Amino acid sequence: MVAGLEQPSDGVIRIGERDVTHLSPRDRDVAMVFQSYALYPHMSIYENISFGLKLRKMPKDDIDKRVREAADILGINDLLARKPKQLSGGQRQRVAMGRAIVRKPAVFLFDEPLSNLDAKLRVQMRVEIAKLHQRLGTTTIYVTHDQVEAMTLAKQIVVMNDGFVQQVGAPLDVYKNPVNTFVAGFVGSPAMNFFACELDGTGGPPCLAGKGINLEVPARLKQAVGERGRKLTLGVRPEHLHEAPPDTAQLRGKVDVLEPLGAEVLALGQIEGQPFTASLSPDTRARVGDVIGLTVSGDDIHLFDQGTGRTLDTEKRA
Repeated sequence: MVAGLEQPSDGVIRIGERDVTHLSPRDRDVAMVFQSYALYPHMSIYENISFGLKLRKMPKDDIDKRVREAADILGINDLLARKPKQLSGGQRQRVAMGRAIVRKPAVFLFDEPLSNLDAKLRVQMRVEIAKLHQRLGTTTIYVTHDQVEAMTLAKQIVVMNDGFVQQVGAPLDVYKNPVNTFVAGFVGSPAMNFFACELDGTGGPPCLAGKGINLEVPARLKQAVGERGRKLTLGVRPEHLHEAPPDTAQLRGKVDVLEPLGAEVLALGQIEGQPFTASLSPDTRARVGDVIGLTVSGDDIHLFDQGTGRTLDTEKRA
């Protein structure tokens, strides 16, 4: 819709102060970079980058200047005489970006541009795109299913599910204050743990009770949790679960797999049939098959209504 390939059913699309809702794609000043590189195999890299400018009948000297500037920004000056088949995947993606850069558009649209690359090259290109945005300062809409890309590249994240906007905000705000279980489970790697529990019906301060779980409701949430017996979902990120002696543990789980990652060890297992992932210290003594005690700070607890999936923390609602 931003590009003009689809008409919105409602609302207005503005680029800057200009209403482009009913303008044709060619009149919107938008440049797209696709998942597929879409390069012309019979053309040189120079010709691929300059092709759109030639169609606009720009003077040759201006075209050459723009192509050389884009090639310099992307570090592909020595590739301009080659054909696409002579380039690696990362180099082809740079050419696709170069073709967009020479347009000097008002908006860049990136549609999963790194999904065809291997993991190492994806990290490298992510850095290049961030540097490119800092240098050009052009508004960029970047579509991705990779939440790491979203967290590292975006100034503003829009999390969508089934065509509906779930939450809008700065990356760390969305990470720390998810408004529902979908956002909480999608943003963050490893994903947030979810445990079914309910408000303890016995006397004393309200507690979260469930299979292998027993912890007090944080002070900030005591007014929001409602009546005892209410069905809730407890959310805890893996990095906020810490090993604890059995007598002080709030959760107890059996370790099924240990993944040593150097700076941390991921423990994956079950808490009475509910899966968990905990980021443990690299010098942990936990072993596969052990039942370990875990604890979490009240500041790091997320509570969601089990029926709606919405957060109970009014300070975190968008």
